[in-house]
Amino acid sequence: MRGSGRPTMNDVAAAAGVSLKTVSRVINAEPNVDPALADRVREAIDRLGYHRNALAASLRSGTNDTIGFLAADLSNSFSMGIAAAVSAVASQRGLHVLMASSEEDPAVERRLALDLCQRRVGGLILVPAATDHGYLAPEVAHGTPVVFLDRPGDGIPADTVLLDNRGGARAAVAELLGGHERIGLLLDATEIYTMRERLAGAEEAFAAAGRALDPSLLVTGIHTPQDAAAATARLLDGPRPPTALFCGNNRATVGALEELTRRDADVAVTGFDDFELSWMLPRPLRVVAYDVAALGALAATTLLDRIAGDAAAPPALHLVPTTLVDRGGRQRTPTG
Repeated sequence: MRGSGRPTMNDVAAAAGVSLKTVSRVINAEPNVDPALADRVREAIDRLGYHRNALAASLRSGTNDTIGFLAADLSNSFSMGIAAAVSAVASQRGLHVLMASSEEDPAVERRLALDLCQRRVGGLILVPAATDHGYLAPEVAHGTPVVFLDRPGDGIPADTVLLDNRGGARAAVAELLGGHERIGLLLDATEIYTMRERLAGAEEAFAAAGRALDPSLLVTGIHTPQDAAAATARLLDGPRPPTALFCGNNRATVGALEELTRRDADVAVTGFDDFELSWMLPRPLRVVAYDVAALGALAATTLLDRIAGDAAAPPALHLVPTTLVDRGGRQRTPTG
């Protein structure tokens, strides 16, 4: 193979000992190709790691092709909002999106990411569940760009689009500390980057106020609203229940509100992530909000710009800001 770049059809033809036309016919699944020649071409393709960069050609020609979006949990409204924004940007460029969900399982992520690459997507937007993405190094080396979204990846050069998780959580908890002594925290697993950052932001707020987070009021590993409702019940039944809760994502917020509503408990709630119909709640709620559509659109635009010819620029980190907003039936003035 000439040089060390992405293998070409000419390289495949030379390795298989056939003409360029034969390689093209095999790649395009044309009929009447001698089976022995077709086998030699396919073996050369596998050995060289040849990938036809059909998407780059499609961006230049205006024809349709695909990119991949691999979420960590497509059942979450956050992921669905991202998916809609990615699809909208792709559609504007005349492209399709193949979507899959790793369900927060690194092994599933690896299998699905490689499967998408084998389907010759022109690029991949990935919400990481794994901590090492070296398995994608051959794909990146052969010209398939990757954009990490919501969480950073490792092991390959890639653009990254993140929320200001730490800053948003810090502002939210600082506000609660202005009016509450006992604040409970409900977070998903802290192995997840976003949860670690949100916990770190909460701890920074406590430190800035000259106070310490009570470990008995910190509950982690909350993945579903049911988990959050059960954790809220345990905290409220404790000897010194919290008067406020900071929820690390919208699933935790929904579960906490279900239990508080069931008990008619007067506990302030601030949650990270907005969610559908939050403004219709009969009780006040503060949320750490951000523009989900802008987040997804930025990831998609970054990927498509890479595919269209911006491959030489160094990877960039894009940080999307958050803001605290009121939701629920009554408005209240922020404290602190």
